Amino acid sequence: MRVRIASTKATQKITKAMQMVAASKLRRAQTAAEAARPYADKMSAVISNIAGAAAGSPGAPTLLAGTGRDQVHLLLVCTGERGLSGAFNSSIVRLARERAQALIAQGKEVKFFCVGRKGYEQLRRQFDKQIVEHMDLRSVRQLGFVNAEDIAKKILARFDNGEFDVCTLFYSRFRSVIAQIPTAQQVIPLVVEEGAAASTTSYEYEPEEDEILTRLLPRNLAVQIFRALLENNASFYGAQMSAMDNATRNAGEMIRKQTLVYNRTRQAMITKELIEIISGAEAV
Repeated sequence: MRVRIASTKATQKITKAMQMVAASKLRRAQTAAEAARPYADKMSAVISNIAGAAAGSPGAPTLLAGTGRDQVHLLLVCTGERGLSGAFNSSIVRLARERAQALIAQGKEVKFFCVGRKGYEQLRRQFDKQIVEHMDLRSVRQLGFVNAEDIAKKILARFDNGEFDVCTLFYSRFRSVIAQIPTAQQVIPLVVEEGAAASTTSYEYEPEEDEILTRLLPRNLAVQIFRALLENNASFYGAQMSAMDNATRNAGEMIRKQTLVYNRTRQAMITKELIEIISGAEAV
């Protein structure tokens, strides 16, 4: 029992240290995620406005208009590289798995592009043949826009080669330490907001709308992926901080119960020995 109590105390120290490290990293990750939101939202609003003006144009880029088909779906699943974060990774994978199963039931073809080791490990158990690419970001100490650009370039290359028709991005949106929201966002073809398409305000663009969209849409894809990576990073540390706090509390409760059992067992052994000594003395 003494060995077991010592082991539990050592585990409690580890979980407490991990909780403090996650809390420290969460501040920076949350700041980065919140700073990226206005830019990503404004980028979407500008593109939606231009797309609304260019609606119905025969020269609209395929990233906006689509291929005209809805048969092959690419699911871009972004998860963490490490575990010990509660249901953070599994909730994203569960959302992507449910979408994939629904699409397969409709007769669609599904492909996976995995960003992050944990999502890849979970998805390959059921969809090993459907995983077309996996990117590991374990060596990246600090996420940068260049990482999102690399992912976007690979996706655009596959889209240009006609490997899929629709691309949906899966990630976890950070709300608070105890609340991370699994999110699915269609990025190819871009979903235009109805308000922007129905706007009565008239704008004149230079150069033409189609040319602007041709330049902005690939960058918007990288921006949305970068936002998803930052949101995931903040969500991971929030989930890990919460999970390690629960683990520390559980370890404390386990130590209390183990100490109680140890004290009771020790007292019972002492009482037994005293009884044996008294009985022996009386017999003499």
